[in-house]
Amino acid sequence: MSGDVRLVVPAGVAWGVAALLIGAPRLAAWAAAVLWVVVGVLVVAALHQVRARGRHGLDAGRTRGGHSRRERLRGRGVRALGLVLVTVSASAIVCTAVAVALPSRHPSDLLPEPGVRSGTAVLTVTGLPERASSTPFEVAGSPPRVLFDAELRSFTTGGRQHHLRSPVLVFASAAHPERLALGSEIRVAGRLTSTEPGDSREFLFFARGSPEIVASPPVWLSWADPVRSAFRDAVAGLPGDGRQLLIGLAIGDDRDVSDDLTEAMTVSGLTHLTAVSGANCAIVVGAVVLVGGALGLGRRLRAMLALSVLLMFVVLVTPEPSVLRAATMAVVVLIASLADRPAAGLPPLGASMLVLLVADPWLSRSAGFALSVLATAGLLLFTRPFAAVLARVLPRPLALALAVPIAAQLTCQPVLFLLAPQLTPYTLVANLLAEPAAALVSVLGLITCVLAVVSPRLAEVVVWLPWLPSAWIGAVARFCAGLPLAVLPVVDGLAAALVALALIPLVAFWLTAWRTRRGIVKVTLAAVVAVVVAVIGASAGGVIAQRGSIPHDWTFAACDIGQGDAVLVRDPPSGRVALVDTGPDPEPLAACLDTLAIDRLDLLVLTHYDRDHVGGLDAVLGRASTALVGPPDGSADERMLTALTDAGTEVVPASQDLVGDLGATGWQVLWPPSGTRLRGNDASVTVRFDAPGGVRSLFLGDLGEQAQDALLAQGEVTPVDVVKVAHHGSADQSERLYAALGARLGLISVGADNGYGHPTPSLLALLGRTATTPFRTDLSGLVVVTTHGHDLTVWTERDPATPESLGSVSMSPARTSPRPLRRVDAAPRYHPPTAPLSRPCPRYRARACRIRARVSALARVACARLSPRSPMSRPSPVLPPLHLPVSRRRPRTPASHFDFPTPTPPPRPTRPRLDLHSRRCGAVRGGVGRCGAGRGGAVRCGAGRCGAVRCGAGRGCRRRTVV
Repeated sequence: MSGDVRLVVPAGVAWGVAALLIGAPRLAAWAAAVLWVVVGVLVVAALHQVRARGRHGLDAGRTRGGHSRRERLRGRGVRALGLVLVTVSASAIVCTAVAVALPSRHPSDLLPEPGVRSGTAVLTVTGLPERASSTPFEVAGSPPRVLFDAELRSFTTGGRQHHLRSPVLVFASAAHPERLALGSEIRVAGRLTSTEPGDSREFLFFARGSPEIVASPPVWLSWADPVRSAFRDAVAGLPGDGRQLLIGLAIGDDRDVSDDLTEAMTVSGLTHLTAVSGANCAIVVGAVVLVGGALGLGRRLRAMLALSVLLMFVVLVTPEPSVLRAATMAVVVLIASLADRPAAGLPPLGASMLVLLVADPWLSRSAGFALSVLATAGLLLFTRPFAAVLARVLPRPLALALAVPIAAQLTCQPVLFLLAPQLTPYTLVANLLAEPAAALVSVLGLITCVLAVVSPRLAEVVVWLPWLPSAWIGAVARFCAGLPLAVLPVVDGLAAALVALALIPLVAFWLTAWRTRRGIVKVTLAAVVAVVVAVIGASAGGVIAQRGSIPHDWTFAACDIGQGDAVLVRDPPSGRVALVDTGPDPEPLAACLDTLAIDRLDLLVLTHYDRDHVGGLDAVLGRASTALVGPPDGSADERMLTALTDAGTEVVPASQDLVGDLGATGWQVLWPPSGTRLRGNDASVTVRFDAPGGVRSLFLGDLGEQAQDALLAQGEVTPVDVVKVAHHGSADQSERLYAALGARLGLISVGADNGYGHPTPSLLALLGRTATTPFRTDLSGLVVVTTHGHDLTVWTERDPATPESLGSVSMSPARTSPRPLRRVDAAPRYHPPTAPLSRPCPRYRARACRIRARVSALARVACARLSPRSPMSRPSPVLPPLHLPVSRRRPRTPASHFDFPTPTPPPRPTRPRLDLHSRRCGAVRGGVGRCGAGRGGAVRCGAGRCGAVRCGAGRGCRRRTVV
């Protein structure tokens, strides 16, 4: 193993141990104890090996003046044992860090079980406040909602104060978010809830009221906030995407980037430009070193000055995981230069990984940390080889520019598949066009940031210089995101990640062997191309298969949008579409509408105003002609209706007996009654659709049992074919209503692992008693129903019969796998395995076939002769052994002579086997040829070897075999 990777292996193993252990942190103490015991055993073994090596090495030096093969193997064993010792020690240190940090990070008596506690918290702000996504539930005139990272220092609940140091994500209302400076201490009351084990934030804190600032930031942090504010003021007058991206590209603050621009940057693969990384740190350190050298400063003074400026830069851009990795690696390089030690390549990366994992083991599951480490490793390992290969067909600068994004993309792709299982074909082109501009923005942006503090007027003029390349990056992102097939969802994110991971060693072998092993390289390149084509083909094929598998004449479609409702009704003759509720988030709904190729909604029904029914409203704003809405309950609901009206949608209050048509499909509102005082679930708009062919459907919203009985008492309920089960399958249902409906099919829009137990066993039993077949979106994914006359056919995205095979289902649209829909009523077909058929030899190749058969037979005989277990390989006992004299040199074994049995020559005219022992390589002549010319018989005896045993300089060959 080369010295470059000796520190990376322990760091990588420690990374994996930390990622596994933080999922069960209570086991950290036990794991640390076991690993420290193993370290002790390895230390004893290493000392024993070192002493044995020293003793045997001294004897070997006295006797032969060198080391034997056994000594060389023993030395390799000692080095391997040392590597294992360092690896286990690093893992033990990480386990110890988890065990030490756990009591202060999550006290066992604060939230022993998942739940919620109310109290007063004292927090230290560790992240910049970010405006929360706008929702229709905010009250007009209330302070804006913000979220930010903080460190929970104390929490008082039930008259008891808990002191801790725990990272939390805070949701609060702040009239002046700019006052929540980095490092300030605040006090606020609210609710504390724990997150999943392994999350980088231990708790979520929902504040009540505005935070109270109790302490200002320390001096070493307070200077950064005015600098950021001055830079933001200088950029405020710039137009377009360049203004939004400039602050992020220069100092990593991407809070002003709009959602559509963020989406374009993600699709084009340019989001890493708005995250400060190693390139920014390298620019800062390099500029300081160059300026110091121009001023005549010494090397040590320049390194110390670079360390100080780097620390200030980290404070300015906030310590994100990628920033911490890059800064720690730069510090390692600078410290090594101060100590006159070389530091380049992978060792500083491994050292920075170990330092950060010991300081915060929870970084091991951070996507930013993983992408930063993998991208840096890819650049260090693959940039030069890729550039050398590309330089054969491209100019050297262009080859190097292409090699950088290719190397980073290769190593980061497995993690990217896990985060978002999709392919972005234009990533390389976008990075090639945007990377030069990003370097200009980094340099000119930092200069403008300094000028904004010194001379704000001058900064407002100079800021146009970095704005130009920033606007160029935004234009590249939007252009690439708008190209056809800009996003190709893959079938399975985990499988794609494993394929991408297996692709890395293949590419590494191809890059290292392409100059010498041309044949092997061609095979490897063909394998790499085949894998890439297979992944891209599977991705594009998955999209095409899913789009092609959706029947064109569908009538109902239940979108897989998580814990919420979003069901589509379509009139097949006219193609007009109605949507009942929008689900909890806009992204899954938008993905479902794109899958079904729906651009316009003729009717939108908002049954009530719970977030799981109207949270995805942003996905349909401006796309709906008419909206039927339930009775609003407060100013937040009114604000949402105003947003619909402003988007051009006609808002119609829904009440009983309101009727309309959707092409040839008629609809009627059955609930709530006119002038009702009901609000919430019991006021859910209930609509019946009458499709062509006599197929009827009823959508119950979130009606409870009492409201369902009241609906039944109205006398408007008639038998239907399809029912949208109320309240995601809760237990609050009326069996009398479902018996009266007599539906053949029940659609349950529910999220996987929703925490509510939906759908409940009692509801499923109720549907069984009423002969209603349930179809659940948590198991089946997208559910599509077609109608032909009075017949119903159901198509599902996943097989509902095997829910255990689904595992954990994510509701994010980026994690939605494009699987073709299955027709549920179709019987599975059995394909018996076919036996391999014998391939007869064609007449025109008879001679070649005979030769191939003869060669195969000879190969089998040769393998049998060479096999140690085969009787053909044993020497014949008939002939006596051949005794040869021993060399006069000092014998290397206690034996005085060697016995070499000579086998009986085979009857075929082949060369006999003869074993010779000689004093000197090249001075012995056997009966079968001379070994002085580099050949002994048919076996080469050159290049410092005699037969299969090394022939050292000045020493005789121990054994030479001539075949």
